[in-house]
Amino acid sequence: MQKIPVCFRALVVLASVIFVSVTPPLAAASSAPVVPVPIPSVEQRLASIEAYLANSDPTVALKDAAGRVPAGLTTPAASSPGPAHNSWMMVSTALVLLMTLPGLMLFYGGLVRTKNALSVVAWCFGITCWVTLLWWAVGYSLVFGKSFGSPFIGGTEFFFLRGVGGAPNPDYSFWVSHNVFAMFQMAFAIITPAVLIGSVVERMKFSAVLGFTTLWLLFVYCPLAHMVWGVNGWMNGLANPEAAIKAVDFAGGMVVEMASGYSALILCMMVGPRLGYGKTPMPPHSLILTVTGTGILWVGWYGFNAGSAIAADAVAASAFTTTTLAAGVAAGVWAFMEYLVRGKASVLGFCSGALAGLVAITPACGFVDSTGGVLCGALGGVVSFFACTKLKGWLRYDDALDVFGVHGVAGTVGLVITGIFATATVNPNLNNNLQAVVGHSLWREQFKGIGVTLTLAVLGTALIALIVNRVIGLRPTIEDETEGLDLSDHGEEAYIFDAKS
Repeated sequence: MQKIPVCFRALVVLASVIFVSVTPPLAAASSAPVVPVPIPSVEQRLASIEAYLANSDPTVALKDAAGRVPAGLTTPAASSPGPAHNSWMMVSTALVLLMTLPGLMLFYGGLVRTKNALSVVAWCFGITCWVTLLWWAVGYSLVFGKSFGSPFIGGTEFFFLRGVGGAPNPDYSFWVSHNVFAMFQMAFAIITPAVLIGSVVERMKFSAVLGFTTLWLLFVYCPLAHMVWGVNGWMNGLANPEAAIKAVDFAGGMVVEMASGYSALILCMMVGPRLGYGKTPMPPHSLILTVTGTGILWVGWYGFNAGSAIAADAVAASAFTTTTLAAGVAAGVWAFMEYLVRGKASVLGFCSGALAGLVAITPACGFVDSTGGVLCGALGGVVSFFACTKLKGWLRYDDALDVFGVHGVAGTVGLVITGIFATATVNPNLNNNLQAVVGHSLWREQFKGIGVTLTLAVLGTALIALIVNRVIGLRPTIEDETEGLDLSDHGEEAYIFDAKS
């Protein structure tokens, strides 16, 4: 019989020693107490499913008398997103992105002269790409984080979207995946500076636009969005019981419309008017593009407003309804005002009126009923018409695409109307922390929020514009501006005509 090699026997002995050392004794294993995993009852499972249908907290049914969920007790509905809510939010995110590309791109691009049409396209694309990166790196966390424990700015826990996965973040939604919510909010962060730069088209360098966008997003948009929408935000009356200002802003009257509108006014005044403004005609080069862009913006606004319910529920349905009413009424009101003043209703007037109505209903859409939606459209259309046709001439500022007159003014109107007509019959969430103010003094809280937003937008924009002008320079040379930004910044022309064709 052949002997087993010594080395092999040594390996067998070593393996035996390792096996014995890592295997717990049978007696010890049998003596360890077995902790049974709690199993939810049928009633608790059904209650979680009902919470999904009602867009409410699925863990309520699992909590004990002390308000705590026992360790290990859960149901599938209490730990995963709801398919319908998640689907609606992905659609809404796509709709809001559609508002910038191609909606705003076409709307703005058609309103400028031919030699600057591509520059508007490049601005919208550039802002979309750059804000996407900033949002991933730090922006989302600065708005919707809370590690700083500050009512004015978020935190660092979500930098580079760390930990932002498919499970919901219950601070903002019980039924929508955290990463979907982050992308939805990113679409808002993209369109806000894209709207703002409409006031300085045809006379600001592409590099300056991106530089300004970077600082404005970080030091104006992020703090303001956290104050209004952050779970511990300083002005978040809907979610923060300790909010100093109990204002409400359903879809961005302060964060998007007022912030972009008043910042646009300051920026256009600091950049200065276009060469030849007031002396040389500067008509839109293609109203067909503008009309097309308006239609896309209108459709995309359903994602913007109804999507801000962060669920496919009754509040979203109400926001959908009031958005439609406000846009239609405001478009007709603006055209009617033109007819009274000038004797003709213009196509551009219909477009401007529709946008004014959409802007005015943005902060109110999930809080007011259909009558409130009609009032938002009517007042938003009238006041914006006055701002664009009279106020602009009196103050002599060159807001090229009337960003302040439409977004700033109509957004302010919508916030005031929200304070007067918001009702818990439309949005029961108003009862959570606003029982003392709804129907009594919410309008005062709205004015406080308007004041804070205006102050931050004006001072922040002025300081940022000064910095960018010193470091990069805001305006192109006279020669480049005369030639057009399409060629000077991008080396392209929107329309190239062949003499032989």
